[in-house]
Amino acid sequence: MSNLLLHSQSPYLLQHARNPVDWMPWGPEALEKAKSENKPILVSIGYSACHWCHVMERESFEDEATAELMNAHFVCIKIDREERPDIDNIYMDAVQAMGLQGGWPLNVFLMPNQKPFYGGTYFPNQQWKGLLSNIADAFENHEDQLEESAEGFGNSLNRRETDKYGILAGNQELDPDELAEIATKIISQFDSEWGGMNRVPKFPMPAIWHFILDYALLSKNDQMLEKVFFTLKKIGMGGIYDQLRGGFARYSVDGEWFAPHFEKMLYDNGQLLELYAKAYQVSKDEFFKEKVTETVAWLEAEMLTDEGGFHAAQDADSEGVEGKFYVWTYEELKELIPDELPWFSKLYNLKQGGNWAEGVNILFQTEDDEILAKEFGMSLVEFQNKLKHVKAKLLEVRNQRIYPGKDDKILSGWNGLMSTGLIQAFYATGQKSMLDLAIRNLEFLEDKLIIDGVLHRAYKNGSAYTPGFLEDYAAVIRASMMAFEASGNARWLDLARSLTDFCLSEFYDESDGFFFFNNPKAEKLIADKKELFDNVIPASNSIMARNLHRLSLFTYEEKYSEIASKMLGGMKELVLKEPGFLCNWASLFLEKLVPTAEIAIVGKGATDKAREFQQNYSPNMILAFAESLTENAAILSDKTPDPAGNALIYVCFDHACRKPVSNYEEAISQLPYLA
Repeated sequence: MSNLLLHSQSPYLLQHARNPVDWMPWGPEALEKAKSENKPILVSIGYSACHWCHVMERESFEDEATAELMNAHFVCIKIDREERPDIDNIYMDAVQAMGLQGGWPLNVFLMPNQKPFYGGTYFPNQQWKGLLSNIADAFENHEDQLEESAEGFGNSLNRRETDKYGILAGNQELDPDELAEIATKIISQFDSEWGGMNRVPKFPMPAIWHFILDYALLSKNDQMLEKVFFTLKKIGMGGIYDQLRGGFARYSVDGEWFAPHFEKMLYDNGQLLELYAKAYQVSKDEFFKEKVTETVAWLEAEMLTDEGGFHAAQDADSEGVEGKFYVWTYEELKELIPDELPWFSKLYNLKQGGNWAEGVNILFQTEDDEILAKEFGMSLVEFQNKLKHVKAKLLEVRNQRIYPGKDDKILSGWNGLMSTGLIQAFYATGQKSMLDLAIRNLEFLEDKLIIDGVLHRAYKNGSAYTPGFLEDYAAVIRASMMAFEASGNARWLDLARSLTDFCLSEFYDESDGFFFFNNPKAEKLIADKKELFDNVIPASNSIMARNLHRLSLFTYEEKYSEIASKMLGGMKELVLKEPGFLCNWASLFLEKLVPTAEIAIVGKGATDKAREFQQNYSPNMILAFAESLTENAAILSDKTPDPAGNALIYVCFDHACRKPVSNYEEAISQLPYLA
């Protein structure tokens, strides 16, 4: 028994291909069927690493009686939100407009014309069957009332985000006091005991800490800097971090970073890799470097494809049990590491009866290595060597277990986020293999996912599908500009520029100065949305605005900068009011307020001089270098080496350069700070 999902590429859709439900993929065939048969549409949206999606499938979608109800009264459409974030955005908005809690699985009931009238997230089986019967009955007997309700929600979906929040793009004065207010507001929600924001469940939220890190460095605020390091320390010691293999889970269900939902997403790991790399560059704390190298090792071992792309995600569940792959019973450990168990169990808070559910232990560190080493009469080096040895031994045993499910499609935007993280990791560690991974990944995206100038969202089994969304373009443009800075190869700047110009022609809405999430010319949906708020992934509009700002500095094309300034101007009041969910916009505020330094290095030895800048992190800076005179980027034109042909460093602001200098220290002393 199978349904039409059998022909999908998505692992999530394929998981439902043998349900007794007559699932159809989103597309003209399903939408036409709803109209011709005059049936309501049930859209069910999830993703392969989603725990409650699996639960609802087992309880309801695999149940014959439930499937019978669904097939008789509805056209049932299954959507992978990672393939179609545009549709997910629309119907998530609709459910929230209904005053209901959003989340996944997302189940939404639509009229045959795609307008929603009711929805929700996970429903236990009995409740779900009751709901299906009630809605089928209402459609049969009160279709006009449902029509009216759907019309109302349809109208609210079509209201522009810029109208909803009173946003008008345009230039605005930027004031350092306002920036200080933004940073203070964010830090007022800091959890001084466990780091991160004072809320449960706890998400790492990299965009927040990127902004606070840069703000603290530019304002020389050591207290704020410490809060960033404290947060990253706690996350890196927590159960949210895979202590044996590296890599981060999405979030912890508690306020202590202890018990995660165990799924690992590429987008989180790319952003956290970048953040930990910067933290190491600034602090030189080996703890941060360890998280970087371990996470890259996980990426290479478990997420990298032969072609150079990275898979999307690993599930939370293995053998149908959440976290089973990652946890340990005390008895197991006693057998494997009897001699090391006393200090190992103290290090990771292990209990004989388990420190988590079902008598199992999550590795969860609360004390620094140094304290434990002293307590057990070892030097720090001796302790850390023993720990490495034990971790390797346990990893070997763990690798024999049945692995969690893998979402093996490749998403261009998430790969872009990971490439950026890898380039920053190369800057921090000096390991060229990390830069090679990033460059190879971008070559793969350029080769396989850009077809006739159009970037595609997804790739699997040798083919790209679904034209990309703004999120994809924005992340790949950013990674391409970083690849240009890291390698000096102008092809990456050219790629960033051509993708940006495509976005301006296809996604940009002149009427309000922001970009649509979906390309309105590619497919007609019931609403075209704009993504403005930064969340676990920063808003595609905020990434795009920062890209435009930086691209104008590389290319000397003012049109890019003007659009970025107007976008920031439109968002400014909102950033002041709600900075916690607009931190990437706050980072643009910082880049615009403190002039972004344009560093150009030309001449023999330029590469080595560039490496000095790269290994020492400075916010608010772009960099271009060339060993010989070149016209490959406007930022490098008219720059010359010294009379002997040796490299000179030009520090410029708004395309006006200071007197060139020959060493890093002199150049860095010309960089501005927040007064």
